[in-house]
Amino acid sequence: MPSRPLPALFAALALLAGAARAQDSALAHPLTLGDAIRFAARSNAVAQEARDRADAADARITQRRSDLLPELDASALESGRTYNSATFGFVIPGLNPNGILIGPVKTLDLRAHAELPLVDVAAYKRVSSAKSAAGASSADAANIADEAGELAADGYVRVQRAEALVAARLADSVLADSLLGIARDQLNSGVGVAIDVTRAQVQLSTVRAQLIVQRAERDRTRLEFLRVLNLPLDTRYTLADTLDRLAPAGALPSESAAVAAALTARADIRAAQMQLESAQTSVSSIKWERAPRLAAAGDYGSIGVNGLSYLPTYTWGVQLSVPIFDGLRREGRIEEQEAGVREARTRLNALTQQASLEVRAAIVDLGAAREQLVVARERLALSQLEVSQARERFVAGVAGNLDVIQASSNLNTSRSLLVEALAAYQDALVALARAQGTITALP
Repeated sequence: MPSRPLPALFAALALLAGAARAQDSALAHPLTLGDAIRFAARSNAVAQEARDRADAADARITQRRSDLLPELDASALESGRTYNSATFGFVIPGLNPNGILIGPVKTLDLRAHAELPLVDVAAYKRVSSAKSAAGASSADAANIADEAGELAADGYVRVQRAEALVAARLADSVLADSLLGIARDQLNSGVGVAIDVTRAQVQLSTVRAQLIVQRAERDRTRLEFLRVLNLPLDTRYTLADTLDRLAPAGALPSESAAVAAALTARADIRAAQMQLESAQTSVSSIKWERAPRLAAAGDYGSIGVNGLSYLPTYTWGVQLSVPIFDGLRREGRIEEQEAGVREARTRLNALTQQASLEVRAAIVDLGAAREQLVVARERLALSQLEVSQARERFVAGVAGNLDVIQASSNLNTSRSLLVEALAAYQDALVALARAQGTITALP
C-alpha cells in the first residue's frame, strides 16, 4: 500500500502529548486507523529509546572514520634539566673528566604534530562494519516502531468494537421498549395477557443490563487506547472509521507475492541482514589487521633556552608498520566474530521462516474472517426478518410475544456476532499489513 504523507494532525497530537497537564484537551480532527498507527510509532517510549540507540550507532561511524583522518595536536613544554658531563660519552677539553654538573638548562618548546594514515585497509573495514551496525540499529528501531503501531491498531479496533456493541445494545433497547409498549397496549385494550407484559419487561431489563456493561467496556477501551498513544487520559477524541463501514476486499493477495514483499519490506529482516553484514565485515577487518599500515607524521615548532634564541625545528617521516605476532589475540577475536556471524545467519534464517509463516497465516485468517463476515451479515438479515414476522403475528393477536422475545434474543446475538466478525476482519487486515511490514502505510 502506498505511504501517505503525515497529516497536520500529528503536530496537534505531539502538542497534546507534551501538554499532559491540560485538563480539557481534545483532538480537533477525527482519528483514522493509519493516523493512530503512525503517531504511536513516533511517540511510544520504547520506540524513542530505539531511535536513541540508532543515533548512538551513527555516532560510532564517526568514531571509526577518525582512524582514516589526519590527527593534529599542539603542545607547549617548559622544562628544566641538569646534565652530568661525564654521561656525554666523550671528554670535553677543560672539564673534569669525572664529570661536572651542567645546568639547570631551562627550555621552552612550542610544537605542532600531525599524523596522516596513508594505507590502512583494516580501518576502512571497521568503518564499513560500523555503517552496517548503524543500519541494523535503524532497522531495529523501525521494527519496534511497527510493534508500537500494531498495539495502537489493536487498541483502535477494540474501541471500534466496543462502540459497535454499544450501538447494537441501544438498538436492542429500542426494540425491547417497542415490544413492551405493544404488550401494554394490547393488555389495556383487552386483547393481551399480563404474561406478555412481564416477558417484555424482563427482556428490556436484560438488554439494559447488557448496555450498561458495554458502555463501561467502551469507556475502558477508550482510556487504554489513549495510554497506547501516550496521550493524556482526559483527551477527547473521535474515530474517523467505524466497523459497520468496513467492506471486504475483493480478492485475497497471492501468498508468494505477499511473502516476497514481506522479505523486502519487513524492518526486522532488514535489521537481521544488516547485523549479518556487520559481523562479516568485522571478521574481514580483523583479518586485514595483519596487513602493513603506512602512515606519514611530522612536527614543527620553535625551541629556545631561557626565552632566548628561538629556532624553528621540525621532524618528518613515513612509517611502515608490519604486524608479526600478537600472542594469538587476533586469532581469538576472529573466532569470536565468526561465531557471531553464524549466530546472525541463524537469526536471519529463523526470521525469514517466521515472516513467511506470519504472512501465510494472516492470509488464511483474512479469508476465514471474510467468510465469517458474509455469514454474520446473512444471519443478521434473517434475524431481522424473524423479528419482523414474529412482531406482525403478535400485533395481529395470532400469537403471544414469546416468539417475538425469542426472535429479538436471536437478533441480539446476531448483532453481536456481526460486530465480532467485523472486528476479526479488521484485525486480520492489520495482521497482514504487520506481517508484510507495511502497517505504517495503512490509511
